[in-house]
Amino acid sequence: MLSKSVLAQFTGTENYTRWSPLFPSVVMTDGAMYVAGNGGSHGAYWLMDAIASYQPGLKHLDMQFWKLRVCVEDRTALLTCVADTGLPPVVRQEIEYTDFDLPEIDLWVAPMGDGKHLVIMLPSEY
Repeated sequence: MLSKSVLAQFTGTENYTRWSPLFPSVVMTDGAMYVAGNGGSHGAYWLMDAIASYQPGLKHLDMQFWKLRVCVEDRTALLTCVADTGLPPVVRQEIEYTDFDLPEIDLWVAPMGDGKHLVIMLPSEY
């Protein structure tokens, strides 16, 4: 089960993990990988897949700030992405059901230094 205190312990990363052959140019840090494996009773790889699926249309952004907000009453969720604070979302996806553990989580996406890959990370890993 995820908790904010456990996620806060992820600072930096030792590994970059490619989890899907569908998204070979997107990798996850240790913290994002932990979220993917532990974000609900069956994990939250779906969340990483959702973020990765939008990447072809977001190549123009240097940095992406993603937020998943879960409505605890009916377990629906809203996934959004903004390019910077105060700007309107460039992505807004409604999710009909999730068992994600936290009421909300932030994930950031940034280009890696090689110019070929993007990395999904927790804000504390930036």
